[in-house]
Amino acid sequence: MVGVAWSADQAPPTAQEVDWEQRLERAAELQRDSATSKAAAEKLLDEKSTSCYRKFLVNRCLDEAHEEYRETVKDARRLENEGKAIERQVKKEQFSAREVRWAAEMPTREAGLRARATETAAARAEAEATEAATRASKARKAEEGAQRKAEDAERLRRKQADHEARVAAQVEKANAKAAASAPTTP
Repeated sequence: MVGVAWSADQAPPTAQEVDWEQRLERAAELQRDSATSKAAAEKLLDEKSTSCYRKFLVNRCLDEAHEEYRETVKDARRLENEGKAIERQVKKEQFSAREVRWAAEMPTREAGLRARATETAAARAEAEATEAATRASKARKAEEGAQRKAEDAERLRRKQADHEARVAAQVEKANAKAAASAPTTP
């Protein structure tokens, strides 16, 4: 195989790929030959047309030059068309081979898709479970916090009530003491 190399991680080309490559090279060669032939025919036509004007039968000479040019261009087009036909055929064969390979790989791809779908579903379920656990933990902590806050509020209320009761007792005691020490008026 000419001009095609493969790296160590790629498989060597198959016989069919080598054949395709050779046929594509042949098609390109035919198309290049056609272009070269057309260019040469145009150059020859220009040269002959110029030289025809020096001859006695100018129109006959020009007609012969044009006829020769048409024949050469016709042959060149035939070569070009042959090259294009080869190229189209190879591309068609490559496409068919690709479709066959894709069809053969389809069960593997579908199995891979199913495996990825199950993995994704499992990961999603795990993420949802983790999220639910996190939410439950946060709710439990919030409930504990609310309960602790309520207990703190109750303890503060009792403490304030005890304080008010002590203050009231002291005020009563002070009032009673003041009343006992104050002179009584008849």
